[in-house]
Amino acid sequence: MRVLVIGSGGREHALLVGLSADPQVSELHVAPGNAGTAAVATNHPVDASNADAVVALARHVAADLVVIGPEVPLVLGVADALRAAGFATFGPSAAAARIEGSKAFAKDVMAAAGVRTAHSEVVDTPARLDAALDRFGPTWVVKDDGLAAGKGVVVTPDRDAARAHAADLLEGGHPVLLESFLDGPEVSLFCLVDGTTVVPLLPAQDHKRVGDGDRGPNTGGMGAYTPLPWLPDGMVARIVDEVVSPVVAEMSSRATPFTGLLYAGLAIGAHGPAVVEFNCRFGDPETQAVLALLESPLGLALHAAATGTLADFGPLSWRAGAAVTVVVAAENYPGTPRTGDVITGADTPGILHAGTALNAEGAVVSAGGRVLSVVGVGADLAAARAQAYDRIAAVKLPGSHHRSDIGLAALEGRITIPS
Repeated sequence: MRVLVIGSGGREHALLVGLSADPQVSELHVAPGNAGTAAVATNHPVDASNADAVVALARHVAADLVVIGPEVPLVLGVADALRAAGFATFGPSAAAARIEGSKAFAKDVMAAAGVRTAHSEVVDTPARLDAALDRFGPTWVVKDDGLAAGKGVVVTPDRDAARAHAADLLEGGHPVLLESFLDGPEVSLFCLVDGTTVVPLLPAQDHKRVGDGDRGPNTGGMGAYTPLPWLPDGMVARIVDEVVSPVVAEMSSRATPFTGLLYAGLAIGAHGPAVVEFNCRFGDPETQAVLALLESPLGLALHAAATGTLADFGPLSWRAGAAVTVVVAAENYPGTPRTGDVITGADTPGILHAGTALNAEGAVVSAGGRVLSVVGVGADLAAARAQAYDRIAAVKLPGSHHRSDIGLAALEGRITIPS
């Protein structure tokens, strides 16, 4: 099976590594890829959001399966173009990708499906902002209604800070979604979906804020770990039954069936799971940790989802133990990152490239905000953390920063579900 992966980040590098372990995968291509993906696949300098260019590349490499990693090409309809051209494609249609592309659309789907989520209100004009803010609090959740690469959310007890973020979004022409605050630890659950059948992966927990102790602004994600020792037995099945399957059924009833990876971001409270958000693709950096423990053939699983045969594939198999991924970020991230710095030590096992490129001399350099994802695997969470941070110690990138506490709260038993 010849597989083409679309995207250039750590998620795509992790997908390629996972696909390379599948004996049924004979050839790997990626567009555009990065400096690290070239070690496992053929990089192609193609714009991931250009549907015509992606279809032409799929024809050129005679792809048996195309896997779309990022959300932007999905929202723009690249999967639709590939399917129209006859390619088996892992990723939802543009209509189904609205589950991530429009938070208001996602809320409407959840309401119709009877899925628990935060109370919300869309504000599309500054004139309505103050009155709307008065209906929320004492913790305000302010979101960009569209795509924001994980950085369009502010959660704060400070009304002035909430108002400032909302006003900035509105000034930029972005509708604002205000939400009530959901109490309880957050879980990321990825599910393979073929329009009808739902197959869950291992649950993970992301660390969104830039600094240790969950301090500082939100980012695209600074690290993740799996599995979750504090999550009650049976909770994954409950999330599938109460959240994912009803949403999949509702989307099918609207003639917009979801095919690909449906990512439920949830808060686990006293009354069970409640949805924080849905994404229409593998999450980054959770993917890097989750796929490190996958034993089932990834290529066959994604092909089954793309071709409507997940019911015949069965549940996934997982390696025992735990996995941790820690993001190494460029100086000034999540602001405008410093780029072009030479990286050393990034060619060792367990290090996945995200924002990297090759300079004129052929050296690997930083080319984005989240530069590397460093993965550790071990018999338990402590061992996985130790391996990840040992590997980070060998990486040199001037001005870089990373969190030192990925998975630490879980390891120390400091995560509890409200009663």
